[in-house]
Amino acid sequence: MTPTFNKIHNRFKLNGNYFSFDSLKEVAYSYIKEGETFEQEIGVFLLDWLDDNEFLSVNTSGSTGQPKSITLSKQAMVNSAIATGDYFNLKPGNTALLCLPASYIAGKMMLVRALILGLEIDNVQPTTTPKINQNKHYDFCAMIPAQAEKSSDQLDAIKTLIVGGAQVSKALKQQFSGLKTQVFETYGMTETITHIAVKQINNTTTNIFTTLPGIAISQNKKECLVIDAPQLTANQIITNDVVKLYSNTTFEWLGRIDNVINSGGVKLFPEQIEAKLQSKIKGRFFITAQKDDTFGEVPVLVLEAKDNQVNPNTFTDLSNIQTPKVILAINAFAETSSGKVNRLKTMQLLKK
Repeated sequence: MTPTFNKIHNRFKLNGNYFSFDSLKEVAYSYIKEGETFEQEIGVFLLDWLDDNEFLSVNTSGSTGQPKSITLSKQAMVNSAIATGDYFNLKPGNTALLCLPASYIAGKMMLVRALILGLEIDNVQPTTTPKINQNKHYDFCAMIPAQAEKSSDQLDAIKTLIVGGAQVSKALKQQFSGLKTQVFETYGMTETITHIAVKQINNTTTNIFTTLPGIAISQNKKECLVIDAPQLTANQIITNDVVKLYSNTTFEWLGRIDNVINSGGVKLFPEQIEAKLQSKIKGRFFITAQKDDTFGEVPVLVLEAKDNQVNPNTFTDLSNIQTPKVILAINAFAETSSGKVNRLKTMQLLKK
């Protein structure tokens, strides 16, 4: 029998304490009234989850467009939690760590997984350097790449770590090598209720994502990923992500179609160029396109820096057509509300 959103698993614990449906409401009120900002966010979500409404509003991060509020079915969120539990073999009584803000879907879903699967979840302040209790063992945790990078010396306390919200760099993957922790990069978005596919990124050489149970994928004519997830949404989701499809459950992510640079008829994916440059450029940067009379478009390197000077050896791993023809610099990148780089707004600032 499939669990429903209006029931709490009898093995659920929050910070070491069991709670009934009603007593959890009291905790939520207490968090809102007396807690720190991140606890207030947890309280607000719990009250939303525990009310009689079958739907709730969730804010998107704005990384692929304007931030917006979308409505999600609570039962679909339950189904997502079950799919994650099945994939990672999470059992009642397993431990979990919440170190993401509950104001966004990734943090909300950590709580939903605990409520539905019967996990014992602890919450800590969601900073870029979350404090992980080294005297405890956690079976499951989710982080953004910046947190995982700065917590790599503490990750032995975690059995399975999922990393999402931004692409995981080659340097960070190398940081994970040799860890006992199983580290997975996730693919998903708010509309798919976080991840619908994962790939292990340490102690393996694969670059292929595998979908969670109940998820099927295909491609459209633009070679973009199409997601069928009937347990999550009634509508087929057509993404802007160009992929190499291996089966209806496995794919390799190439980049976003709205970022593609068409240079002399050759498709260049900025994300692939960026991956080759990550170990050679300190600080944040990204690759974008600039109009060119000869090639149509050429790649441009944009630095978050005081000047546009780079080491001559920076581009040795790039082919001639991939090598940026222009280097631009700006003191500070524009960001989304969740702290991700907003490429479009940054380019608008450069043109002012």
